[in-house]
Amino acid sequence: MKIVALCGLLGYGYSEESLQAAFAEKVDFLGVDAGSTDPGPYYLGSGKSFTDRSAVKRDVALALPLALAQKTPFIIGTAGGAGSRAHVAWLKEIICEVSRELGLHFKLGTIYSDVTKEYVLEKLESGKIKNMSRHFPLTKTAIEKSERIVSQVGIAPFIKLLSEGMDVIVSGRACDTAIYAAPCVMKGYDAGLAFHMAKIMECGAMCAEPVAAADVMQGYMYDDHFELCPANPARKCTVERVAAHTLYEQSNPYLIFEPDGVCDLTNSKFTQKDARTVSVTGSVFKEAETKTLKLEGVRCSGYRTISPATIYDPLTIEKFPEIVETVNAFVKENTKKTLPANSYTVNYKTSGGAESSLGVIIDVVGKTQEIADTVCALVRSRMLHCDYTGRKSTAGNLAFPFSPSDIHVGAVYEFSVFHLAEVDSLLETSEFTVEEV
Repeated sequence: MKIVALCGLLGYGYSEESLQAAFAEKVDFLGVDAGSTDPGPYYLGSGKSFTDRSAVKRDVALALPLALAQKTPFIIGTAGGAGSRAHVAWLKEIICEVSRELGLHFKLGTIYSDVTKEYVLEKLESGKIKNMSRHFPLTKTAIEKSERIVSQVGIAPFIKLLSEGMDVIVSGRACDTAIYAAPCVMKGYDAGLAFHMAKIMECGAMCAEPVAAADVMQGYMYDDHFELCPANPARKCTVERVAAHTLYEQSNPYLIFEPDGVCDLTNSKFTQKDARTVSVTGSVFKEAETKTLKLEGVRCSGYRTISPATIYDPLTIEKFPEIVETVNAFVKENTKKTLPANSYTVNYKTSGGAESSLGVIIDVVGKTQEIADTVCALVRSRMLHCDYTGRKSTAGNLAFPFSPSDIHVGAVYEFSVFHLAEVDSLLETSEFTVEEV
C-alpha cells in the first residue's frame, strides 16, 4: 500500500513536479498535517491560522484534483494550525472555495475535537487527569478561565470516517501520526510498523537529503516492513536521516507514545534498499491498558506591546544591567498612582551582546492594551535617554529599526491546560459531520 505525505505542513508548499511524480503510480492514501503547538498558544486562543490562506489554498488546489481523479482519500489533520472548531471552519471554507472554482465534487467528512470546560472538570474531579509535568498541575480555576480547549485525537476517528467512504477528511486537533497510521491499521497492517512509518513521514521530506519540510514523501507499507522514498528525484532517503527523524520530538529514542499505546523501536532495523530508499523492520506496537488523550487549552493573560532596538555603544552594552535597574525604578515610581503594580510586566529580551552590538526587545504585557502601550512608551523613552556610570555622550542609547518604534502585538495567550485525560473510548471527544461538496 502506498501513502503519500504532501509536505510537512499544509501551506508550507511543495514541488508540483514531486506531486505529479508521486501520482504517476497509484496512491492509496494522501495525507498532510496542518497544525502544531510549535508556534505557541496564541493561535489556539485567537482562532487564527499561523499558515497563510493563499499558501494553504495553493497546496489544496494542486493536490485535491489528483486525489479525486485516482479515488485517493485525502486526509488533513489539525486544521488551521491549532485544530479548534474555528480553525476547521477556516480550512473547510478554503476547500469548498477550491471545489467551486475547479468544479470538484466529493464526500467530505469532518472531525471536531473540541471539548467543553464541563468535560475537563468532570475528568479532573474523577481523578482521570494526568499531569505531563509536576510543575504544571491542572486546577479548576485554570479550566474555568480557558477560552478554548481541544483534545488531540488518534487514529480511531480517522478509521471511522475512512470506513464510511470519505473522499476528503478534515480533522480538528489530531496526532500527526494518526493521518498516516490510520489507513494502515484499518487495512490490517502491523500497527508497530504503521505508527513508526507515520512518525517519520509526517514531516514530509525532512527524513531525506537535502532536508525539506516543503516537499513530498512516499511511504510503502508491506506485511513485515515499510519503505520510504522521496517523490522528488533530487532527494534521497538515507539510513542516517530516516533513523534521525525517528527521534524527532521524542523524549525517549526507543518509544513513540500514542493514545492507543506505545510503539517500541528497540529492535527496529534500518536498511538502505537502494540509492534513494530506506527499508525499516522490527518496530512493535504495545497497546495501552489505559487509553489517554492530550488536552490543550488556553487563556488570555493580557495584551502585549513591544519595542525592538539595538545598542551599538560598548560602554552602554556593558552598563545595560544598570540601565535596566534605573528604568524599572523610574517606571514603578511614575505609575504607582495610576496603575496597579500587578497590572503589567516588563521583560527585556536580548540577543548578541558582543562589544559591537546588543539587540534589545522591550516586552510589556498589560491587563489592557492601553496599559501595555503606556508602560512600553515609558520604558522606551527612559531607556533611550537613561544616564549611567561613566556616560559621556548625551545622545540616545538606543537605535530603533522601525518607525513607529512601539509595536502593538495584541492579545497574549498562555496554555492553561496541557494534560492527559483518561478516556473510556478514543472516540469520546470526537464529533463528526458528513456532507456532499
